[in-house]
Amino acid sequence: MWGDIAIAFLLAFITAFVITPYTIKLAKKVGGVDIPKDNRRMHHKPMPKLGGLAVITGFLVSVIYLLITSSWEGTIQLFGEEQYGIKLLGFLLGILILGITCYIDDTKGVKPLVKLAGQTLGAIVVVAFGIRIDNITIPFFEQIGLNTAVSNIITVIWIVGVTNAINLIDGLDGLSSGISLISCISLLIIFALNGSPYIAIILVTALAGALVGFLPFNFNPAKTFIGDTGSNFLGFTLSIISILGIAKTYTAAVILLPVIVLGLPLFDTVFAIIRRIVKAKSIKAVFQADKGHLHHKIVAKGFTQKQAVFILYGISACCRNVCYCTI
Repeated sequence: MWGDIAIAFLLAFITAFVITPYTIKLAKKVGGVDIPKDNRRMHHKPMPKLGGLAVITGFLVSVIYLLITSSWEGTIQLFGEEQYGIKLLGFLLGILILGITCYIDDTKGVKPLVKLAGQTLGAIVVVAFGIRIDNITIPFFEQIGLNTAVSNIITVIWIVGVTNAINLIDGLDGLSSGISLISCISLLIIFALNGSPYIAIILVTALAGALVGFLPFNFNPAKTFIGDTGSNFLGFTLSIISILGIAKTYTAAVILLPVIVLGLPLFDTVFAIIRRIVKAKSIKAVFQADKGHLHHKIVAKGFTQKQAVFILYGISACCRNVCYCTI
């Protein structure tokens, strides 16, 4: 298994690292450039923002290669009892729907409700192909089985929520990609220690490799941004990997661990929703960007972008340590 994990990581890393410079050129050709037109943005010069395409490509190349070789070797049964082949097809279609929506947003711009619709449609497709949260375990209480309708709704909310959480925290060089990498490492250790499905381990390793290949171009001072295409993909993928990783492990601790791992972006998102509604006294304000995110507040205290990123990395690492103590 560890040999496959190493291959998944290296293949994703090399692919993302090689392709990222080409996404910079592509962004300049198709208009995928972030121009600092207001004081909410932290950069001061136009920046290519299609780096997410390199992360997606690295992830997919690695996963497809490992699935083919693992199927030949009999390590994984794509169309066995768990029907991973069907589930992964739904995952791929969800990525396609979300990717197209966010690519248009990065190059042309779309309204927030249109992007939300793309996120929701992608999540619904994933659920329709069998990826769902079937049970919820509340600490000190018995496991609660969910009927199909409730399971579907909760899963869609989880996927859309995590997708937006990573997207909203993407405000500084290397922030969303770095925090996602920390989440990947944490989930990988959790999965390995709890006997989680092999497919989840391969997916999270491939995502980590793609992020390591991309980060040299994204860390401050950045040469490219990951863009909405990338940040939405990261949240979407992490949410689904967390579901697949706990599919057969319904202890209270393991169910809660993905929530703890993603605690920083989830907290920032919930706080942003409440803040915007209270401030504007309108639900519509949820879709209006502001400078109230954690990274904005840290920079406003006088820290540099790089220092702010390291502070938030540290908070994410603390969440990871809480997980290890729970295990």
